[in-house]
Amino acid sequence: MSAVISAAAGGADRRGAKRVLVAGGGGFIGANLCRVLLAQGHTVIALDNYYSSARRNLLDLESQTGLTLIEHDIIEPLLRLEVGELDEIYNLACPASPPHYQRAPLFTLKTCFNGTMNLLDLAVLKNARYVQASTSEVYGDPQIHPQPENYWGYVNPVGIRACYDEGKRAGETLCIEYMRQYGVDLRIARIFNTYGPFMDPNDGRVVSNFIVQALSGQDLTVYGDGRQTRSFCYVDDMVRGLLALMKAPKAPDGPVNLGNPSEFTMLELAELVLAKVSSKARLRFEPLPQDDPQRRQPDISKAREHLSWRPSVSLAEGLEKTIKYFEMRLHADIAAAE
Repeated sequence: MSAVISAAAGGADRRGAKRVLVAGGGGFIGANLCRVLLAQGHTVIALDNYYSSARRNLLDLESQTGLTLIEHDIIEPLLRLEVGELDEIYNLACPASPPHYQRAPLFTLKTCFNGTMNLLDLAVLKNARYVQASTSEVYGDPQIHPQPENYWGYVNPVGIRACYDEGKRAGETLCIEYMRQYGVDLRIARIFNTYGPFMDPNDGRVVSNFIVQALSGQDLTVYGDGRQTRSFCYVDDMVRGLLALMKAPKAPDGPVNLGNPSEFTMLELAELVLAKVSSKARLRFEPLPQDDPQRRQPDISKAREHLSWRPSVSLAEGLEKTIKYFEMRLHADIAAAE
């Protein structure tokens, strides 16, 4: 079953406007992408089952001209949905944080495979250009650093992260085979750690964990010795990269890394969050989860060459904006509970 809420059509009348379906439109990156697409005058169909996203992320957009909200699970058939003609499809629909995808691993695998296949079938039917949101998790715990797109990864296929890691790898295979067999005009983005407004405070990712704990006066939970690294990309930069990938006249050959190559340890991130929040909280160390990567940093040479894209928001600047969002969100949650 799907529920549809449609705003008055209007964006499609603007010059150069397109009809765009964003699967996972209620999620963190999806909600930010929908905002930019609407601001550019496009007609947007935001499709989501709200499993790991939230309707509240789109609440302020529900009266927006040119927006249609459809509550639907991409695992279920899509071809009978009344979405009209489509020019572009973004597949951002999948739980992306370990607590969410490990809570229902078979559902995660079905979303990565069956859901992707359903969206690709829709792209064939509508002759729409397609962007697949893959992930840096396809590299697993990499033995090459930084990670270029031609690195095949080092993934544990039976580990607790495999439902997501291998699911996304299978999704990439599906995309390539649809391109070969049906000529789908598609592009694959391997998204590295992204943060910013509309993150779920309880999604279990390190940036949201640290900020919520610091704002709540709790000790920050650091796994392992805190020396493992990640590269954090602010969501505005990520959305700009996805738009550039979709807009590129010729699809790059194979997947494209999108992320910020600036590398930080978990200890450096924790110290920066505490400084921005002016918190005196301490660090609490816990055992490192199974298969947690030690280092993660994108080689973005391909994105620079083919998309003329590189991130511009520093971690310090992005954290300030993200902390402001979480302060507002936490205050709203407290007021709603009173």
